[in-house]
Amino acid sequence: MSEPQPQRTIGKEVTLRGRGLFSGESAQLTFTPADINAGITFVRRFGEKVATIPALVQNVIKRPRRTCLKNGTLQIETVEHCLAALTGLGITNATVTVAESATGELPMGDGSGIDFAHVLHGAGIVEQDAKIEPLIIKKPIQVTNGDATLTALPGPTDRLEIIYDFEAAAPIGRQVYAFHLGQDDFLKELAPARTFVFEHEAGELRKRGFGEHLTTQDLLVIGASGPLDNEFRFPDECVRHKVLDLIGDLTLVGRPIYGRLVAHKSGHELNHLLARRLVEHGDNMWRESLLKRDKAALDIRAIQRILPHRFPMLLVDRVLEIEGDHRAVGIKNVTNNDIFFQGHYPGAPIMPGVLIVEALGQLGGILLSRKLEHTGKLAVLLSMDKVKLRHPVVPGDQLLLEAIAIRVKSRTGHIRCKAYVQDKVAAEAEIKFMLVDAEPV
Repeated sequence: MSEPQPQRTIGKEVTLRGRGLFSGESAQLTFTPADINAGITFVRRFGEKVATIPALVQNVIKRPRRTCLKNGTLQIETVEHCLAALTGLGITNATVTVAESATGELPMGDGSGIDFAHVLHGAGIVEQDAKIEPLIIKKPIQVTNGDATLTALPGPTDRLEIIYDFEAAAPIGRQVYAFHLGQDDFLKELAPARTFVFEHEAGELRKRGFGEHLTTQDLLVIGASGPLDNEFRFPDECVRHKVLDLIGDLTLVGRPIYGRLVAHKSGHELNHLLARRLVEHGDNMWRESLLKRDKAALDIRAIQRILPHRFPMLLVDRVLEIEGDHRAVGIKNVTNNDIFFQGHYPGAPIMPGVLIVEALGQLGGILLSRKLEHTGKLAVLLSMDKVKLRHPVVPGDQLLLEAIAIRVKSRTGHIRCKAYVQDKVAAEAEIKFMLVDAEPV
């Protein structure tokens, strides 16, 4: 069985400078230690503007041949090699600040992950007093794009095993490589593998204004007979670099992945798609584990002590989990005895969407009650935004409710909510509350 691995950060602040691969702009990159549960976070500084961008797949924007993260008007370009170095060295918490670049592109070094890895290794890696839960692949997940495929499979429960099958025109041909993340030597076997382009691709990129500052000695350009003015570091350097990119992109899942990946000709687009599917898979596994728990955080009697709602308007049967004042998960068991099914609709019973949102609002009220300053106060609905009804809810369904606090002040609360039926999102909304003094009974 798998064990949660220790969280790790770096021992001291370190800096790296260099020019971007596509833009050629000089940038300064600073790695800073981070607290437990902070994850990997990029900070972009440009003039008076500052953006904080967690390294998570929901922040990815589409870019050709690279991975880019964005928050608001600022983005971070070409992050995959940096992320691969962090993950390859087992670092789970760090802040990465990018400055002095108009595009926000990270330094490319020699096109590999070795410069990032050396700087981070030199900073020292510090084990922290907390664990991080891995995402264990429990069932096969496959994404495809033409003849390219990327498959996640159940496998080892203590590491990630990657098998990559790469094919290209001569002189590359077919290269197959296997790497065990968490077991094999990342610094020696993967970090030095450089990004590469074929000679005709390099010409097209130059015409479009990319990489004009580079020579064939700076970048691995492959012609009909092999590298131009350069040499391979490994006979299979191309496939090794593809594995490096894959590790970097899957860092965007936000936690270690245990299992097996089988890749055939995949690139950044498929990597990002699999990362999203893995996040969904992890969320589904987490919800399933919650539903199997014997003991609830709050039973119906405890809920009635918090909420003023009563039959037929009390729509939360049980609270399964509460994480401080940040997150709550509850359930509503939907039965044919629910009074609203008498008229909605006879012969085709469907739970009204407005009542699903009401159930989410009630769970949000329970979550807000966790803050001491709100004890004795009532959460009254103020507004609803981004409401979407995605899947019908019928008798026999068990509605899993999730509420996450976005912002809570002394008199207002802002909650993001979702309702699920098994692995399907039934409804979602952002709900704002006014916190008022409860009237005495």
